[in-house]
Amino acid sequence: MSKKKQATASRISDQYRREPRFVMTWKRLRTNVGAIIGLIILIVIILSMLYSFFFISYQDITKMNGKNKYAPPSWEHPFGTDEMGRDLFKRCVYGSRYSVAIAFGAVGFGLVIGVFFGSISGYFGGIVDMVIMRLTDIISSIPGTLLGMVIVTILGANLLNLLIAVGVSCIAGFIRLSRASVLTVRSNEYVEAAKAIGMSEFRIIFTQVLPNSISPLIVSATARMGTSVLAAAGLSFLGFGVAVPNPEWGALISGSRNHLTYAPHLCYFPGLCIMALAFACALLGDGLRDALDPKLNK
Repeated sequence: MSKKKQATASRISDQYRREPRFVMTWKRLRTNVGAIIGLIILIVIILSMLYSFFFISYQDITKMNGKNKYAPPSWEHPFGTDEMGRDLFKRCVYGSRYSVAIAFGAVGFGLVIGVFFGSISGYFGGIVDMVIMRLTDIISSIPGTLLGMVIVTILGANLLNLLIAVGVSCIAGFIRLSRASVLTVRSNEYVEAAKAIGMSEFRIIFTQVLPNSISPLIVSATARMGTSVLAAAGLSFLGFGVAVPNPEWGALISGSRNHLTYAPHLCYFPGLCIMALAFACALLGDGLRDALDPKLNK
């Protein structure tokens, strides 16, 4: 073959070569202004969390100054100080580690368990499907806040137990979503081909079925991060979250409710932090939904 024909064939091959799915998704995602804004906010919050590990000690957030109580926001204290003279900015930055851990940890916990049981339910069907879905209905019938309160009461109030309490409330949604996703692909040709070559049922589920039904789960998990942060903040506000004096954002709001008339900044800034994280997750989830929409591939 001549060099000219080789160059032409190479150009045609490059033109029609299928890009990796991650690259295609990123190209669509970066054109979505809302998703990029959400991603930037999320990155800033994660960087704040990393900053707290290296530059803010536990003594910095618990150091009291009785002469500087209820100080309004200033250059020295950007978020002001609380009833004990502690710097609210440092406490909010330090508290980001709790909320970020809850956002990723609780959703990850619920996602792993929900996808496992939802995939089994959707793939096998029959009595297995009926049992799993009835148990899912029972979990769904219990209000998330009430379920979280019961779990924290039994296990104790700390970050790990709060993460579990929030994660359990996510399981039912992921079971239903993964089951529906598996039902749409379990009859496709590549699944039948995997059965024909002797693959085990569980290997087919986790190597053939799930990878081809993962898009809705990614979108749902991203959006669920925001609601998990709000749920954890609500539990902390009610006294079922991270133990005092650890400055989790919901606990900061709970501690400031008696000082709203003369120090409203104690409530404003932790509330804005919660809103920013939930807003960022919602924007990113919407952007991923559009980027992973199969209709856009046509």
